[in-house]
Amino acid sequence: MNRSMFHSSASASFHFDNPSLQRSGGHGSIVTPFARALSVLSAFTLKDRWLGNGDLAQRTGLPASTVTRMTRTLIALGYLRCSADTRRFCLSPSALTLGYRAAADTEIHYAVNHHMAQFAERHHVQVHLSLRDKFNLVIIDSCRTSALPALLQPGIGTRLLLASSAAGWALLASLPETERNYLLQSMKYPPQDAGKQIRLRLNEAIGQIREDGFCVALGQSGQPMTMVAAPIKLSGQAPLAVSCMGPAMLMGRARSVRELGPALVRMTQKIQHGQEPP
Repeated sequence: MNRSMFHSSASASFHFDNPSLQRSGGHGSIVTPFARALSVLSAFTLKDRWLGNGDLAQRTGLPASTVTRMTRTLIALGYLRCSADTRRFCLSPSALTLGYRAAADTEIHYAVNHHMAQFAERHHVQVHLSLRDKFNLVIIDSCRTSALPALLQPGIGTRLLLASSAAGWALLASLPETERNYLLQSMKYPPQDAGKQIRLRLNEAIGQIREDGFCVALGQSGQPMTMVAAPIKLSGQAPLAVSCMGPAMLMGRARSVRELGPALVRMTQKIQHGQEPP
């Protein structure tokens, strides 16, 4: 797993220069003004709490005039507030409550976290719980192990490219084929050769998940971290992925495939069946 796969949420904002959204004014099922407003709200991060119209235009790919209309509307609705001195904006409590409501399913996170914590200490890896956010995934829970340095362990809120990580492959594999194909067609890929390689690896990972229930992204030269991931399907919930991660020297192919992958699948089955950890 390459550290370059981790990136700030600023770079992961929904960008409206995507060709699939430009054709005929956007995708047929998308309400464009609403999507634009959400793209503005999602541009704010913990690091960049205050942004100006220029910052928002750059991060969303929207015209400056459109961003101005969006910020005025969001201020009027109470989702943004503006500093009179700097003319910069930040999220208001009304916007933050949307996130709190989305994360309010604490009983699920509580049960999953207990399984993750036991797995992390038993296998000496870090364990993550992730969900999809547009073309990225976001770590929403993380259990660290004392066996690994904290610097090697990305925390809650870290974003990874959906098509370039084992956890992202697991999430994509859990989606209906139509939705998965739409996402794959709409994603931005690296230069052509790298994009083809990513698609090939993604198809292999989906096949592995269908056969074994998990997939593996082995660490390589310049990519010192290995990740093993499996999807979690809970009734009434958005698809989730649970993954474990560690240095490639400690998570080789044999251990990843024979020990960690099957153990991860057993854990997801216990979670899906509502079994409490011992």
